[in-house]
Amino acid sequence: FRFLLYFLSLPLTGQDSILEPLCFPERPACSCSAVGVQSGGAELLVCLFCSESVPTQQKDALLRHLLLEHKLVIADVKLIADLAKYLLYWKGRFMEQSLTDFCSVIKTNSTGPVEKQEEYFLLCDVLPEDRLFREKLQQKRLEEVLEQQQREREDSSFHRLCMFCSEEFTGNRSSMLNHMAREHSFSIGLPDNIVYCDQFLDTLQDKLDNLQCLYCEKTFRDKTTLKDHMRKKAHRRINANNHEYDRFYVINYLELGKTWEEVQSEDDRELVEDEDDDWSDWRAHPLSAVCLFCEHQSETMEQIYTHMKESHGFDLHRLKTELNLKFYQQVKLVNFIRRQIHQSRCYGCQQAFDCRADVLRHLEAEGHMMALPEASAWDQPQYYFPTYENDALLCTLSDSEEDETDTTEHSEDVPVIAEDISNLRDIRQSSVLDQLLRSTCK
Repeated sequence: FRFLLYFLSLPLTGQDSILEPLCFPERPACSCSAVGVQSGGAELLVCLFCSESVPTQQKDALLRHLLLEHKLVIADVKLIADLAKYLLYWKGRFMEQSLTDFCSVIKTNSTGPVEKQEEYFLLCDVLPEDRLFREKLQQKRLEEVLEQQQREREDSSFHRLCMFCSEEFTGNRSSMLNHMAREHSFSIGLPDNIVYCDQFLDTLQDKLDNLQCLYCEKTFRDKTTLKDHMRKKAHRRINANNHEYDRFYVINYLELGKTWEEVQSEDDRELVEDEDDDWSDWRAHPLSAVCLFCEHQSETMEQIYTHMKESHGFDLHRLKTELNLKFYQQVKLVNFIRRQIHQSRCYGCQQAFDCRADVLRHLEAEGHMMALPEASAWDQPQYYFPTYENDALLCTLSDSEEDETDTTEHSEDVPVIAEDISNLRDIRQSSVLDQLLRSTCK
């Protein structure tokens, strides 16, 4: 609303008007219509009141036309998932009913003479119908993004060299992403969180080819200097403040008008607001641990261990004792099995199947439930991190008595947090993550 008042205070005598914050493009616009908020680059944006229309690339021209010629402002245009369909919808509605039935009316120079007053109309999601249609467009875009992600998961034509070494990868994209995280300490996130992966990797490769650091985005004179800089400064990561990357993460498509940063800031505000609340009568909901092989849940660890042993023939206690697994090894083993089952693959023989049910039948028929592969297959750094962020089973793992008394030898000093999204505020309040970042930067 303040932005609208500021804008209406500007003279409107045919001069150009800025309807949104401007940004210099960091790279040429991608011609693929699937990337970005707007879709359908060949579609026309139509005026709501006359025959004027422009290509989607000239969105600002149409918005300026609506303001100057028809006194209409559309709020939060950048948050509309498909502007072309949005305009067509409201063009039809304005033909059926009066503009004032839908829009807020704002008068300029309200304290001046009547002849100098002008009325402007604001179309925004305060109107339930507008909000509902925006959410419908958002849902449709989310479905398209998830379909694209599924196609990428099933695509076996991937072929690319690692950005940091000469190793070649073919087949599934996750193998390269996991390689870069494991071998080069460069992680852009779990493969399941990424969409438009090829374009994402092209974007990163272009920056490296232009001798630009991916984190601080400074440019260097040659590849050797850039490589040393990224290694010494621990800059082998992307800049989270660069919104050019937002379109490559599914989380940014989940909720209308919110990015992951805004979700986090909301959590922080809630933490500040709730500091003085009385929690004396608060009772925590018990954690429900999920079976490694099916959807069964139990509220106690003994129940979930008993279920896995009796229903699936998998004895985690026995494996812990026989293999003398320390705490972090148990964590990695659980995360490894979770990942293999999620990918419909037998963790014992690595045979792939079409679905989880086929994997379970194979594990039971072949007696592979307790047939772990060599430790080198699962005792890897990538399995420090949860396959499922809210995996309560990880919270129940414990050291053996020897491990608990052994405070002098810690060969693996990497903190692991089994993250429950509902308690994310408490996690942020701790300094464990900061300590991890500092330790990796040394």
